[in-house]
Amino acid sequence: MNMIPENDRKLLETLKSLSLEPSLQTQESPDKRSRRLLYGAGFIALLISAVGAGTFIWPDDINRVKEGLSQRWLSQKAEPILAVETAGENDASSSIPRKPGPVAAREITGSGYVVASNAVSVYSKYEGQIRSVSVEIGQRVEAGQTLIVLDDSTSHLELEQAQSDKISARLTLEAKRIELDQAEANFLRSETLADKQAVSKEDLLQARTTYNSANNALAQAQQSLAKADLDVKIAQDKVDDFVLRAPISGTVTELNAHTGDMVLSRSDSVRENQKLLAITDTTTLVIDADVAETNIGAIAIGLAGEAVLDGLPDRPFAVQIQRIAPVASLEKGTVTLRLKLQDPPGGIRPNMAARIRLAQSAGEKSQ
Repeated sequence: MNMIPENDRKLLETLKSLSLEPSLQTQESPDKRSRRLLYGAGFIALLISAVGAGTFIWPDDINRVKEGLSQRWLSQKAEPILAVETAGENDASSSIPRKPGPVAAREITGSGYVVASNAVSVYSKYEGQIRSVSVEIGQRVEAGQTLIVLDDSTSHLELEQAQSDKISARLTLEAKRIELDQAEANFLRSETLADKQAVSKEDLLQARTTYNSANNALAQAQQSLAKADLDVKIAQDKVDDFVLRAPISGTVTELNAHTGDMVLSRSDSVRENQKLLAITDTTTLVIDADVAETNIGAIAIGLAGEAVLDGLPDRPFAVQIQRIAPVASLEKGTVTLRLKLQDPPGGIRPNMAARIRLAQSAGEKSQ
């Protein structure tokens, strides 16, 4: 019959009192439970081995083992209890209604260039040689101001010829009017004499024919004068076309004309892209910028934002969408926006690079 010594019995009772029971208030993970059981089994195996080997264990040793196991048990229990309390606090706070926070703003960015919405290129209507250039690049000009004068000797001769023909046509008209007056008087006299049978019917018929012919001749003379007047106007317009004038008020932004140069006619110049100069109205500048086509649902005409120029990075200014391109870019996957400038900085120039930023609240819908 196995007899358990008194010391061994006390040791077993102590170990039993230190057995780790799962807490009713906590739920342990499988990993933590395995470690806890492993620690307890290890200590029990160590003590049993000591008993089997006949090693005498003092009460102080038993107390130290008990204290160590108790600290281990507390360290294993502390975290789950804290977790339970934390979870309880979260559950309580989740039941409290919260006020909705501010709606986040959606930011749309893009890049582009400053563009002059009103700019024109100047060409010569006729071929000729430049006689004089009256402007310089960067100069401010007004609509109708003389820019370039071409040699117009041939056109002046044509104008003089047209004016001479007009004078001749006017003289012819006056002569035909006199002839008509004479023919009319002769016809009326013949009618009076015919009533008295003083002239023959043949003479009366001849007088009527002469009157009608004079009337037709006067009408033809009037048409000739009108044509001569038109020829003079055409010749004068041609002379005027040799003087190139500013079509709009603005700044000369490009100048390719020099005194003595030969220039092509307008049709040839346009085909060869050889404009004489360009005028830009710098008071109507806008920005053409590209944004990703994925933003098409968030943009609308009138949407405001901010722009900054690469050349003036410390001077941002307000912009507003003025126009949205009707088609997207197939190559870039972007949509071009035209933005109106609001109080742009001084020194802004066409073709300057610009970056834009448009902000729209998440709850705002495009129109």
